[in-house]
Amino acid sequence: MTVEHPDPIDIHVGRRLKLRRMLVGMSQERLGELLGVTFQQIQKYERGANRMGSSRLFAISRILDTPIAWFFDEMDEAPGPSKPASGLSEERSAFRYAPAPRPVPQGRSPVENRETLELVRAFLRIDDPVIRRRLFEVARALAELPEQRPVAEPPFPARNAGEWSLPRSPRSS
Repeated sequence: MTVEHPDPIDIHVGRRLKLRRMLVGMSQERLGELLGVTFQQIQKYERGANRMGSSRLFAISRILDTPIAWFFDEMDEAPGPSKPASGLSEERSAFRYAPAPRPVPQGRSPVENRETLELVRAFLRIDDPVIRRRLFEVARALAELPEQRPVAEPPFPARNAGEWSLPRSPRSS
């Protein structure tokens, strides 16, 4: 008896499903209700343990308001046929086959991190495009700072906040 492993494409589509579901703030239970399946079935889709048919993927894309192609974005390469086709009149050496699909990394992508998703949701709630752009620029600048940087001395001693006030000029009466 052979042990079946999830197909790398099913795993990728499942991860993208989970990412999109979390980005729109929908629970597995709610998505299951809208699809007419249990939340356990949604879990299986997200793990890649169960494949989604085309009609199910279409329904999910409508519910999550995203194009179907979004679920296939960021795939490294399209896997070729698992076995060479036989029964062709040409020599096998005349055909080139795509390499076997790369194994899916076991670690979590930074995009799957809850903190990242919350940050994205908060960012998308900012209505002012100028503020959004400036916040993006600040984040990018912070990300480009060298990891080993000297710690700046605080400008004021951290003893008492009352000591931080500036001296007042004398009032004239």
